[in-house]
Amino acid sequence: MHDKYGVRMFKRALHLPKKKSFFLFGPRNTGKSTLLEGLFTPDFSLWFNLLNANVQEEFYINPMLLAERVAPLSSSITHIVIDEIQKVPKLLDVVQLLMKDTKKKFVMSGSSARKLKQEGVNLLAGRAFVYHLHPFTSFELQSQFDLDHALQWGLLPQIHDMESDQEKLEFLKSYAHTYLKEEIWNEHLIRKLLPFQRFLEVAAQLNGKLINFSKIARDVGVDTKTIQSYYSILEDTLIGFMLTPYHNSFRKRLLDSPKFYFFDPGIVKALSRTLTVPLSPRTSAYGDAFEHFIILEIRKLIDYFPTEYRLSFLMTQSGNEIDLIIERPGKYLLCIEIKSSDCIQRDDLHGYLQLTRDIPNSEAIVLSRDPYLKQFDHVIAYPWQQGIGKIFSSFYKDDIPTSEMRSV
Repeated sequence: MHDKYGVRMFKRALHLPKKKSFFLFGPRNTGKSTLLEGLFTPDFSLWFNLLNANVQEEFYINPMLLAERVAPLSSSITHIVIDEIQKVPKLLDVVQLLMKDTKKKFVMSGSSARKLKQEGVNLLAGRAFVYHLHPFTSFELQSQFDLDHALQWGLLPQIHDMESDQEKLEFLKSYAHTYLKEEIWNEHLIRKLLPFQRFLEVAAQLNGKLINFSKIARDVGVDTKTIQSYYSILEDTLIGFMLTPYHNSFRKRLLDSPKFYFFDPGIVKALSRTLTVPLSPRTSAYGDAFEHFIILEIRKLIDYFPTEYRLSFLMTQSGNEIDLIIERPGKYLLCIEIKSSDCIQRDDLHGYLQLTRDIPNSEAIVLSRDPYLKQFDHVIAYPWQQGIGKIFSSFYKDDIPTSEMRSV
């Protein structure tokens, strides 16, 4: 099955309500409109697309036009869908009035929360749920998923249907350019474009690494506060997220710098100008891309399932690291080591084994490309997809891949 753009449609893991108003946020081209079009059809929904310049201008001049157009609707029209709501934030004041005075449900999508925050919008004071849509997950693609393709080109829906590498390269370059032009420059989020362009390249090169704001500032040629504001823009426009250090009172002294991850591996390669550089297993670049991919997979499923899980990482002054920590209310802390190796051995885990022994009330696992399930003392090493399935086994209903256990 294909959407109107010719992109194959896959069942998404995110379940949206029809009996409640909600926001659906996500970066451009993650399939928000396609998902909503499949759920909210014209027979019971009225759509307003604010990417349409004429519609946007009308509502910008007079937001109360929305009320005038909703008032005469019959009871058979139960839902009002507003695509790219951040283009006219003042519409939310009207939506709030209509939610009080009518029985209509409002569905609002957006690719940026920046303007909503700047306008002081309170996202309807809890009257509407908030959901996030990401690029595909491996579980959504099922048999159509290819790990090396995902690491090289990412998981944006349109990429998945392109046949040639040249098409994919041009699409990702265009995505980066459109983001700069439409989400950043046209929305007046920055005063000068060139430093921000340089920052994007540096930030992509440092994807998943500890952030040294002052060093990046020197490299880009701006002050530290500007770099911090640039990262805030990336977060608010949903192009990436901060992963903060885990804090607890156990003995080792921890480093306190955050990491930043872009929302898709293909976007990292586009912004760092490495789209034409292939990824090869057993290289540091491949390992970095695999770690990025695994963290994104887990973050997507946390957003899609009804969890209260929180992500962080841990690094000591001596350089020992836990790639990902999941705080799970009512459960043990989950420590995760991510390895791109296809044959995990004890020597690969020496520092991780030692570090996780010192963390009370915790579980420790490894996610890797090794096809065998293995155990090293208190640490279980999973094939990555099986391990992710295990983490979300209470939410994920489909069969989880299984492997033979090997104690090592």
